[in-house]
Amino acid sequence: MKTIGFIGTGNMGGALAKAAAKSGRADRILLANRTAEKARKLAEITGGTVCSNNTVAKEAEYIFLGVKPQMLNEMLEGIKADLESRKDRYVIVSMIAGRNLEALKKLFGEVPIIRCTPNMPTAVGHGTTLFVVNENVTEEEKQYFLQLMQPSGSVEETDEHTMAAAGGVKGCGPAFTAMFVEALADGAVACGLPRAKAIKYACEMLKGTAEMLLITGEHPGELKDSVCSPGGSTIQGVRVLEENNFRAAVMNAVIATFEKKF
Repeated sequence: MKTIGFIGTGNMGGALAKAAAKSGRADRILLANRTAEKARKLAEITGGTVCSNNTVAKEAEYIFLGVKPQMLNEMLEGIKADLESRKDRYVIVSMIAGRNLEALKKLFGEVPIIRCTPNMPTAVGHGTTLFVVNENVTEEEKQYFLQLMQPSGSVEETDEHTMAAAGGVKGCGPAFTAMFVEALADGAVACGLPRAKAIKYACEMLKGTAEMLLITGEHPGELKDSVCSPGGSTIQGVRVLEENNFRAAVMNAVIATFEKKF
């Protein structure tokens, strides 16, 4: 059992702290945040201890960094002496957007570093987290990280190029999906369905369709074709979506998020 510390307990940091708590593998969970009230609320849920950045830097064996990129240098300046004074081994786990392993190594030196990119559904245990490790991370440390994060959803080791390419789907995709749900619901409301039911049905449909694709391994195009009866209503809806460049718009949105990072 190890001490797990979080510097930054916003959406992603908070979600991973909850996963660590549910894993049952953490001896202590330390929570530090600029807004102390946010850390206190998370402590009530996880059983963690609210503390300072410096306490996390001094005591945690896994240090999760969930601060915004523009806050990184200021945060690091505040804990640098604490990290440098340590004689024991610790692992840096970075959720910081736009900082690859090479950049993190320049900041933290020759220490074990895990870079991970969770997404919003992690908060409800159905997330997708991709991660990469540097050469200093042992197999035992990697496996412990996997065990800690297991309650958050799918956790997969990859490379940094794949991580960047997947960002528009798994990272930005929840925003695109929420827009799609809202649009589906708006259409149903226009046809007379109460909004609460429209949103509920749209969410259940998306969840069920995703489960079918994952379980069966069927190509999305095949599933689409199986729903489109000759002369039926679904193919007419597909026609309208195609006329309005639906697929091209979605593809371009994903590509735009990828290009933004470079």
